[in-house]
Amino acid sequence: MLPALKRFPIPAWPFASLLLGACSVFAPVPSPVVTRPALSSHDMVAAIRAAGDREQSIIDVTPLRDPGVAALGAAAQHDEQTGLYAAAATKLDQALKLSPDSPDLLQDRAEVAVWLRDFPTADKLAHRSWSLGPKLGPLCARNWQTVVEIRLQAGDEKAAATARQWVQQCHKAGITRY
Repeated sequence: MLPALKRFPIPAWPFASLLLGACSVFAPVPSPVVTRPALSSHDMVAAIRAAGDREQSIIDVTPLRDPGVAALGAAAQHDEQTGLYAAAATKLDQALKLSPDSPDLLQDRAEVAVWLRDFPTADKLAHRSWSLGPKLGPLCARNWQTVVEIRLQAGDEKAAATARQWVQQCHKAGITRY
């Protein structure tokens, strides 16, 4: 037997377990994660559309649409109003196949993606809509408010604040006439 163990007749394993147990007493306790209550899809889409309605910019671009695309858009709007979000998404996807670079269709599809809680798709579509759109006016405000809502949902206040600044940049004041 080893000379150190001869001097101490008590086995070493109780001390080892006591030392390991003491380590767990002083282990750092993770702080609780503070999260904001998740907004409902209704609240998020309402905020997005309100941003477009509030925007009274001098610029408001309304493109001419193919009648087939317009019919699909109207059917998608009806499906959305009746709560058939997946059907609305399908109809808007069909419309986007006919008119893939339509900023207003892309934004409508982004809003349906919010209803479906598919935030990565909504974010991608809103950015694409903005990049193809007029970058001013109500559509621009809806694009960036979509980004604001998605960032708030993710708990990223800093990115949401940046997106809010972009919403403000969508406004183009008119000329004051006397």
